[in-house]
Order: sequence, then C-alpha cells, then structure tokens
Amino acid sequence: MIITQSGRKVTAADVPVSQLSNMSLIVRMHNTINHLSRWLTPIHDRALLDRSVFYGEPSVKELLMQMRAEEQRVFPKMYLIATENNPDLDRIPPRQRTESERRWDEEASALSTMAEFRRLRQSTLSLLRSLPDSAWSRVGTSRLEHDWVLRDLAELLANHDTAVLTQMDSTLDRIGARKGLSPAAQTHLSDLMRLVPVTLK
Repeated sequence: MIITQSGRKVTAADVPVSQLSNMSLIVRMHNTINHLSRWLTPIHDRALLDRSVFYGEPSVKELLMQMRAEEQRVFPKMYLIATENNPDLDRIPPRQRTESERRWDEEASALSTMAEFRRLRQSTLSLLRSLPDSAWSRVGTSRLEHDWVLRDLAELLANHDTAVLTQMDSTLDRIGARKGLSPAAQTHLSDLMRLVPVTLK
C-alpha cells in the first residue's frame, strides 16, 4: 500500500493501470465483476437494461456483450503465452459467435450475459493468479497484429473494463435504472475506485 505526502492512501482512481503491481492489476480486474453485480443485480425493471438511451448508443446488455467479446478475444492469447514458449499468436482463429449463440444473445437477459462474462473473467483471473511475476513478461509473436507481452494483454483488458464501465455508469443514470435503489447500488465508478488501495510496480 502506498501513502501520499498528504497521508492519503493511493487508490485505483489515482494511477493508470500501467503503474499497478501485478497483484493490484488482478484485483482491479476482479473488481470489475463486483462493480457489475453491485450495479445490475438490484435493478427492479430489468427491461431497461435492453434499451438504448439514444439511437445508435449501446444498451447495458450490449455493453456487457462488448466486455464478453473482448475477453473471448484476449484470453486465448494470454493462455498461449502462459503455456507455450514464444507462441505464434496467429494460430488462434478469430472468435465468431455461432448461429445458436447469436440466438441465445437475442433471448438472454442482461444478467445472463453478465454471468457469462463473469465465468470468462474468472478463467482469466485463475490463469493470472497461477503465474509467477516473471511469467508476466513472456511474449507471443504475431505478424498479423504485433507481438504481445502477457502483462500488456492484462492491461488491455483492465483499460477496456474502465472504458465500458464508465459508459455503463452513465447509461444507468440516463435510463433511470437506479431509481429507488440503495446508495450502494448507485455508487459511481470513480467513487468505487477510490475505495481500493493499490500497490505499484
């Protein structure tokens, strides 16, 4: 834990993802699941989660699908880097939703989509927790994209979380989904991040 000159703890709101220790980065990625559950589970009118604020803007459910898609895209790279020596990441086929998966997406609730993302994220976290710090600097090669360091992929997911959660936070306010909920369920992302002390590299 880091203390500022004013005596205040440094929190997840104070520093970029790139400065976090590996363990604090894992905690941040785990907290994404907690934030989603805190925000979405208590909502009474869950039909609101399927609605866009304005035409062309994603609904909460669509934002959850974005998070799931990014996890499905990044995890195979992380797994290959963690389990092979200098793997060729171009061997990983692009992830496409099957017809049955697309039908499921149309019919599933936002909370079911959140649960699917949670399962994927837990696999990612399990992989990262199993690695020594030295393994976070392992590299996978790609001619189609660019080479990836495992740590950079974890940071990519954490930064994507922040971008999507920020958008979701605003969307929940604007669609009125938080009306009548407890203060804890209405806590904004910036305030939640201030509650988490971090350690740095």
